[in-house]
Amino acid sequence: MKIAFHGAARTVTGSKHLITLKNGKKVLLDCGMFQGMGPETDELNRDFGFDPAEITYMVLSHAHIDHSGLIPRLVKMGYNGDIYCTPGTRDMTEILLLDSAEIQEDDVKFTNKKRANEGKPYVLPLYTLEDAKSAIRFLKPVNSYNTWINIDPDIQIMFTDAGHIVGAASVHLRITENGKTEQISFSGDIGRYNDAILKSPATFPQADYILIESTYGSTLHADAAPADAELLRYIKETCVEKRGKLIIPAFSVGRTQELLYALNKAQLNGTLPKVDIFVDSPLSTEATAVTKSHPEVFNREVSDLLRRDDDPFDFPGLHYVKSVDESKGLNFRKEPCVIISASGMAEAGRVKHHIANGIDEERNTILIVGYCEPQSLGGRLMRGAKEVSIYGTRYEVKAEVGVIRSMSAHGDYEDLSQWLACQHPGDVKKLFLVHGEYDVQVIFKNWLLKKGFLDIEIPERHYEIGLR
Repeated sequence: MKIAFHGAARTVTGSKHLITLKNGKKVLLDCGMFQGMGPETDELNRDFGFDPAEITYMVLSHAHIDHSGLIPRLVKMGYNGDIYCTPGTRDMTEILLLDSAEIQEDDVKFTNKKRANEGKPYVLPLYTLEDAKSAIRFLKPVNSYNTWINIDPDIQIMFTDAGHIVGAASVHLRITENGKTEQISFSGDIGRYNDAILKSPATFPQADYILIESTYGSTLHADAAPADAELLRYIKETCVEKRGKLIIPAFSVGRTQELLYALNKAQLNGTLPKVDIFVDSPLSTEATAVTKSHPEVFNREVSDLLRRDDDPFDFPGLHYVKSVDESKGLNFRKEPCVIISASGMAEAGRVKHHIANGIDEERNTILIVGYCEPQSLGGRLMRGAKEVSIYGTRYEVKAEVGVIRSMSAHGDYEDLSQWLACQHPGDVKKLFLVHGEYDVQVIFKNWLLKKGFLDIEIPERHYEIGLR
């Protein structure tokens, strides 16, 4: 049995891990899109590093595009099997893939206009809306966590709750070869043990091999100021004191709902200033609806709140922006307001236009509330860039750039360590660190060595290794 790492290897995005059995069967864990990798992003997303037609089974940990975003291309290039996931992941993945396909088509139209003017040949999108619709039919929901199911005479899978977002799961496989069964556990993205909305990550049976994400493997979220208090501070300083716009790039799935939940709580306890708040992302609107439809993932606090507030993601002063014209109208708005819009890394979507419109005014604030690839627009702003390029135009950064580091759906190194705490380190034959930047992974590796794990690797992209 071998495993190869074709994405999220010494980088955070592009999750793709391929297990090959001795009999030739192949299991793909996730099929995610690379994001925010600069000029090489498109090339990375066009080269899988393997033949999709040779994959026997696919298992999807959760719906985020860096884990699911290349599924339509996988199917387009020849994959023709089931894609196992949880019901929540199935629902979220559908809306995310349809949105992603529209973005692919729109981006290519824009690119091809420029290429035509330069006398260059047209390029094709990674996939189309029809490709996405075709791929969604392969999603096969498994209706319960913590239950082993047979997908093959030699392969069992089980999902355990990972927190993180609606439907997110850690994936466990029991694979039998030559009469011997071994377990491979893949963390997916691990959520917080004190998440505002979701249940905590669950324990899992002893594994022989583990793939664990390491996005915040060197970070302790508790070192940062409380997220709810910081959010209110930025609203008061920007919208009340400076009379400006607070522009928040936020992932449509997970982060937007966490923001709305925090604002709803502030409104209930009377601490939210009277200011208009706009959610300018059709996808965020759909994702919030899907979140409401899966109350089984809510933690006790949200479940208790539902007894006195039938919608914990809605409150007076909240407006969902639907049309493009409404979105454009926000650019001409002079009154202070909060604009929550996708994408979280500010690499695409309506938020990019809002940033371009507001970045050159000191009264405005751009508030980063999640992880950003260093080369993404959000990442460059976080690092203090004085000038940025947006849609080919250079802008001087005059707006304040704020960061709330404690508002993350990813666990920090203590959360990651707690996820591993149910394991006996000496019985884990090898632990692979994935989904992280290399310098962070080195720090996390040293931390885990102190915890007693004996064999830890940080694989590069396309690295393949036999599992003994």
